[in-house]
Amino acid sequence: MTGYAHLHPGTVECIELDVEARIRWLKRKRWIGYPRAIDVLGKLEDLLAHPRETRMPNMLLIGGTNNGKSKLIQKFSECHPAEENPGGDHIIAPVLQIQTPPSPSEAGFYSEILLSLFEKVPASSTDTKRARVVQVLRGVQLKILIIDELHNMLAGTSVKQHQYLNMLKYLGNELQISIVGCGTGDLLRAVSIDPQIQNRFIPELLPRWEMNKEFRQLLMSFERVLPLRKPSALHETQLSGKVLAMCEGTIGELSSLLNAAAEHAIRNGSEQISAKTLNDCKYVSPSDRTRLAARI
Repeated sequence: MTGYAHLHPGTVECIELDVEARIRWLKRKRWIGYPRAIDVLGKLEDLLAHPRETRMPNMLLIGGTNNGKSKLIQKFSECHPAEENPGGDHIIAPVLQIQTPPSPSEAGFYSEILLSLFEKVPASSTDTKRARVVQVLRGVQLKILIIDELHNMLAGTSVKQHQYLNMLKYLGNELQISIVGCGTGDLLRAVSIDPQIQNRFIPELLPRWEMNKEFRQLLMSFERVLPLRKPSALHETQLSGKVLAMCEGTIGELSSLLNAAAEHAIRNGSEQISAKTLNDCKYVSPSDRTRLAARI
């Protein structure tokens, strides 16, 4: 098949499908690697390979809402799935990813861990839950505990926040595991209340995108996986500035915008993204959503 040099070979395979089939393909889950994400993935691999010791290295993955944190840790987790262990009592799970409960509590946190491993949650005291969590995590030979939305701990009182951080410190010390906390910039403020915790966690930032070479390269990567029959040249000055302004510098919004524009271009037969396509695709930016909500 010729004439689709702007597309990735995997995308070319679907390019002659009908409209609905291509749109289904467009909406599939995808991973687009970019230098900062690949760098963080490498550092996560380093944590996984680190030998167990009393003071394990930890990480805080910090970024704005919808700027790729969850996708990145999901990608890492998928690279290290749990393995069957027919001769043992537990699966082998070197990496475990959980989400901080909306109302942070030590007991709720332990329940999240146990439920994620399909373990029964003890109905008794927090101490019993803690002991069970330590037992289970030792059994699965955990190396890295990834905690998404860790900034949710700020919903608790200052006392609760200290307790939460002490809990993480205890688990890290007791199990000799690395802990990766993911959240918004507020998470840095939360961790700063405990200097010992702050010193143990190295922050890795996912900043908002700016108009530079890296952003244009990202647009080129996206264009290669959008099933459009004509090139759009998203990376060129005419479109790249408009795209950046509309997505407001986050990769999640960029993906949503380009998906909406690509679907519009497929349905109307133009087969490429233009400034008009971006205006007509009914994408609503985060700022516009906020303004709409304020009117209600």
